[in-house]
Amino acid sequence: MKRLLIIAHAPSDNTQKMLQGVINGASDSDIEGVEVVSLNPLETQPEHINAADAVILGTTENLGYMAGLMKDVFDRCYYPCLDKNEGLPFAFYVRAGHDGTGTQRAIESITKGMRWKLVQAPLICRGEFQEVFLEQCEELGLSMAASLEAGII
Repeated sequence: MKRLLIIAHAPSDNTQKMLQGVINGASDSDIEGVEVVSLNPLETQPEHINAADAVILGTTENLGYMAGLMKDVFDRCYYPCLDKNEGLPFAFYVRAGHDGTGTQRAIESITKGMRWKLVQAPLICRGEFQEVFLEQCEELGLSMAASLEAGII
């Protein structure tokens, strides 16, 4: 059984719905060989990341950057995970009130240092909340879980 770890900062009703979309997609009944584990940033420890076969990160855009709690995950887990999961497949989504570019750049920079492998284009949900964000999040979860199960990532 492979493990897909979802680490998401979801402080609002809409971001909770987005997270649930990712979980729903990843937990699709057609996918049998993937265990889905979802943790908030405060729960996430290095051993969770080191035990994962793939990761989906989710964050809000805060002042042009990732949420502080998501940055905290990297602060606490960077060195304990470094060299233990090189090439770890990951994807991420951002709930961006503006353009999300600073958040995207920060996540890509940190994960590059960790030598993780971005396996899908970032999902940046910009501007006013739209219902299509939920569908996109579900597709992200499904795609990651199906790819993990099939051995593509």
